[in-house]
Amino acid sequence: MLPTKKKKADPRVFIDAPYDVCDKEAEIRAATSFVPRKSSRNGATVFNVTVFILVFGAAVLAGRALSGAVGVVELSAALVLALLAISSVHIALSWERVVVLRVGKLARVAGPGLYFTIPILEHGTIRVDQRTIATPFYAEKTLTADLVPVTVDAVLFWMVWDAEKACIEVEDYYAAVSFLAQTAMREAVGRSTVAEVALRRDQLDQEIKEDIEKEAAAWGIGVISVKVRDIVIPDDLQHVMSLEAQADREKNARMTVASAEADMADMLAEAAAVYGDPSAALRLRTMLQQYETVKSSKGTVVTVPSALSDSLADAIDKEGQR
Repeated sequence: MLPTKKKKADPRVFIDAPYDVCDKEAEIRAATSFVPRKSSRNGATVFNVTVFILVFGAAVLAGRALSGAVGVVELSAALVLALLAISSVHIALSWERVVVLRVGKLARVAGPGLYFTIPILEHGTIRVDQRTIATPFYAEKTLTADLVPVTVDAVLFWMVWDAEKACIEVEDYYAAVSFLAQTAMREAVGRSTVAEVALRRDQLDQEIKEDIEKEAAAWGIGVISVKVRDIVIPDDLQHVMSLEAQADREKNARMTVASAEADMADMLAEAAAVYGDPSAALRLRTMLQQYETVKSSKGTVVTVPSALSDSLADAIDKEGQR
């Protein structure tokens, strides 16, 4: 059996992706590979190391003062005390909330700043980032209401407002929100025609946002906004839609010209009535057309009215009627 080649992803859709993406695998990876890139916990790490060193050193000095020497027992006791110290003194950053469990049950939500836990009995289960998070997501080849496959790329802006619910009510709140956003997008696209998806982005954003909020509210998650970045339509359909739009615009242009001609005919008829000659309206229209033609061609025409030219024109008309 020959090896099958993986389908190449459309570069227009996944140009911002930090990894190679391909259909369903990309959706799963996008939903489960979130790693904060901007924040750093170096300060909290340095604090824990400092506490460990201070407690360990103080315990060694105390053991030496009591027994007069530093042996294995004193070092072991100092190590245990230092481990207990760093397991009971913690720092939560300004945007973090820590869900603390006591013997498996919810005790409290700690942070930000310095907080303490009871060694062995209490432990922090998860650090929840309460800043606004931007999650890119997409739905590939989703069928619209008129059965046209489209690929929609969007960004979800959301935040965790209740750390307790985000920890207890859902296993992985980030992956849950990502999958929920993809599902909501597919449902919103499926309720709309391809023309509505392409022309009503604001309405599509609102529908997706409302669908996500219905489910995410129970997880302590608030949705700020949804922004559709790109909509990819099949090339054949793009050509057909372009021709349709061109035909509609040409039709509207012709209707506008016809309406303008009707208004101009009424005005020329009024002008001919002033001159007292019904045929003057047609002559005025001929002169206007001649002026527009000369103006567009950037030429010059000099019209000299004379009785001779009028008689020649009448003779030519009579000859044509014969």
